[in-house]
Amino acid sequence: MAEGEPAVRGDGEAGRDGGRLHEREAEIRSAGEAVGALTGPAGTGHGELLVYTGAAGLGKTAVLTEVRREAKRAGCTVLFARGGERQRHEPFHVVRQLVQPVLAALSDEERTQVFGRWEDIVGPAVGLLPPGGQLDPQGVRDGLDFVLTRLVQRRPPVAVIVDDLHWADPESLGWLAGFAVRARELPALLVLACRDEFPDDALTLQRGLLGRAGRRHELRPLQPASVAHLVRAALGEQAEDAFCRHVWAVTGGNPYETTALLREVADQRLDPVEESTGQLRELAAGARGMTLRHWLDKIGPTAVQFAWAASMLGTDIRPDLAAVICAQGPDAAAESVRQLRRHGVLTSTPGGRLEFVHPLVATSVYQSMPPATRTGMHGVAAVETENAGLGLLTASRHLLETLPDGDGEIVGKLRRAAREHLAIGAPEAAQRCLRRAISEPPADEDRAAVLYELGCSALLTDPATTVNQLRLALADPYGLDPGLRVDAIFRLAQALAHSNRVGEAAAVCAEEAARTLPGPGRLRLDVAHFMFAAFQSEDADGPGRSRRLEDFDRMLATVGLAFSDTGADGPARTAAGTGTGADGGAAPAGGVFEHDGLAHAVAVLRCWDLTLRGAHRDEAMVLAESALKDGRLPRSLGWTNTTWGFELPGILGISYLYADRVDRAEELFTEAVRAYEVAGWSGGHLGFAYLLTGMLRFRCGALAEAEDYLRRALRLAERIGPGVPLHWDAVGALAETLAARGRLPEALELARRHAFGPPYPTVMVLPDAPTLYGRLLLARGDAPGAAATLAAAGEALDARGWRNTVWAPWLGHLARAVAPDEPERARELAEEAVRRARRSGTDSAVGSALRLGAAVHDRPRAAELLTEAVRHLERSPARYEHAIALVDLGEALGAAPAARTALAQGLELATHCGADALAARAGGLLHAAATG
Repeated sequence: MAEGEPAVRGDGEAGRDGGRLHEREAEIRSAGEAVGALTGPAGTGHGELLVYTGAAGLGKTAVLTEVRREAKRAGCTVLFARGGERQRHEPFHVVRQLVQPVLAALSDEERTQVFGRWEDIVGPAVGLLPPGGQLDPQGVRDGLDFVLTRLVQRRPPVAVIVDDLHWADPESLGWLAGFAVRARELPALLVLACRDEFPDDALTLQRGLLGRAGRRHELRPLQPASVAHLVRAALGEQAEDAFCRHVWAVTGGNPYETTALLREVADQRLDPVEESTGQLRELAAGARGMTLRHWLDKIGPTAVQFAWAASMLGTDIRPDLAAVICAQGPDAAAESVRQLRRHGVLTSTPGGRLEFVHPLVATSVYQSMPPATRTGMHGVAAVETENAGLGLLTASRHLLETLPDGDGEIVGKLRRAAREHLAIGAPEAAQRCLRRAISEPPADEDRAAVLYELGCSALLTDPATTVNQLRLALADPYGLDPGLRVDAIFRLAQALAHSNRVGEAAAVCAEEAARTLPGPGRLRLDVAHFMFAAFQSEDADGPGRSRRLEDFDRMLATVGLAFSDTGADGPARTAAGTGTGADGGAAPAGGVFEHDGLAHAVAVLRCWDLTLRGAHRDEAMVLAESALKDGRLPRSLGWTNTTWGFELPGILGISYLYADRVDRAEELFTEAVRAYEVAGWSGGHLGFAYLLTGMLRFRCGALAEAEDYLRRALRLAERIGPGVPLHWDAVGALAETLAARGRLPEALELARRHAFGPPYPTVMVLPDAPTLYGRLLLARGDAPGAAATLAAAGEALDARGWRNTVWAPWLGHLARAVAPDEPERARELAEEAVRRARRSGTDSAVGSALRLGAAVHDRPRAAELLTEAVRHLERSPARYEHAIALVDLGEALGAAPAARTALAQGLELATHCGADALAARAGGLLHAAATG
């Protein structure tokens, strides 16, 4: 919540008498210093992370109350939230408390400026917009970073204060852990208080957060003198020293327990003298109040029932909702509230809400419920929470606490709640709901569909879970309906491929296609089989598969199906894997499947096949253009469409890139980045878009821009985990770029650090991994190792039928590696490389092959080859290759007048490309020519 003067929770008085907190001076002073640094002169204020830790009852909330007051007095915008023990399974609960009030109060103009393009992504997570389609969790976190940064810029300085962080929901905790890294960069103070009671799955985040703290304070129990001050402030100065000392011994110096014990002493009218100390331990046990008998004796059965209902609602209790849950009318509920406030159980907050005076009290009340009563009240709370308009996102946490009973209505609610969780970027919460739905259990005929939904919920975040759950769904005896089964097989194959098991992905599709009756579902599986097989780095029958793909394309042209693709914007009639899903819910978002969609997919696959085989680019480009509709991706191949995934538009763009059609490639890759950013897909999808854009920039000679995009891709790949295909691609492309920029040691270290080398993944890498590894070996002076690696790479690629000299220029580099010992063989290899490049009809391929070939010939012949290479490359977009060829040509021409012209042009182009080492070489050769 954003607030003025904060409400003070009951333990805010723990350890306090006369307005002073005992033994917390250092902690308060540290907070004052942090606030002072934050609110320095304009432009000088800086933020930091301040953390208070300690056991329950030591006064963390009391300290935070002082921090909130100090920040407010200093003119800060204060955002406050509190984790709740009962609300740990409510996604973004803490985030919503922090930002919802201040964001909801923005004017339309301010809202546009603060949210930017992120409103549709962040809005559902913070409760300002209804849930929409499935969101990538990382995209939501990135959007929250953007919104909070804008908010800080518009309302500086900002103090973000979170109490009871150990009970924060995982989604909020994950975002806070990332945002803490930026605290020093912004006029934002982040203040956290927590116990050392984080769940096991949050320990890494806990360590990361606490490790970043610029100021960290662990609160300790009070010393005897401070406890004596509290005793005498509560019971009078006549309290004897022995009595005070015994209070300290019984409570261990815990401020909350001391205050609670003193309240019991006062209620019992016990004299604070030494003779009374024998009763303190029993009173202290009662004061902790962990039993039903204690609460019944203290507040009576009616108030106890209201307290039970309140304990289920967490940190922000609506009195009317608590009353409905415990079936109390307005008068009875009002009396219960009065009793609970009088006995120090509940306190009021701004806005007419209630909260427990301390989390220990809330825990005590909740745990005092008999198990059957607790379960039943959670069931009532689930219904009444939804009836109160709080939605399934809130009600679902109550459903998780009910006992399985085979109730189909509960299963339906849990499935709808899971969809809403996915729509705010909370897949783990969705999975909790779906696992609970499985245990209900669902009807036999629905079980497979629930397992399918459980598998799909983890597709963007946990491919291994997706594989396991989808296999269970597919093996279920009642099974999925045919359309959903096809989609499940495709998603299973995607998850396998993204886990570096692309061979299994292709096999799964082929096996299922063989079992599927003729029709659109089988055709989709056939195409999916060809797609995943196309990404295998090794294939014993690569040429045969290419022929079968061509035959399949011809067959498809003769199939008359009543399906049509209406283009990028219009509606499409669905056939399989789309439309209405089980339980009346929407099927996988973005799915489009129709006859023309099949034709477009096959055209892309054939284009890619021809590109890798080194066929003439005109053949490939005819197919590429046939896959577009009016120059744009058809709806069936859209970047966010789930029918085929991002792989098909990706390889279409790379085919254009390798054919020197960088205009088309740039249009596609720019659209990819925009589509994923707008959709909030900030994980592997956006990483792949950055990779493609980096490859494009590299090909065009914009090496600095290429490095930037490839580093972005690598950062996103590292979030997903090592060994995934994107990680291999990003490391390889970045290493190639760093070497081109003249930073070979950095490129080699990058490859070493990320284990870029054998054994290679089963999925093809962009650029070809064995070829690039061989080039790196050659660059560091290991010619024999490079020759062996490149020869093995070439043998595997030739067996696969892949002869593209741009993606895998192994021939030219192998020629350089063997030239010192086998000059004749080197020239033969170089000539073969040129022949293959000429067959492709691509200027950049021919120019690069000629340039590499020149390195294994004598100077006159090298000059001839380089002159031709320059002619080809100046017609191509490959400016970096052009720059190398010009410098090589200048060196080969020696003292000839044309040498200086070539070197000067090469120097200018190398400088423009950001190829620093090449520019330095050209400059050195020019200087030598001028002084020679």
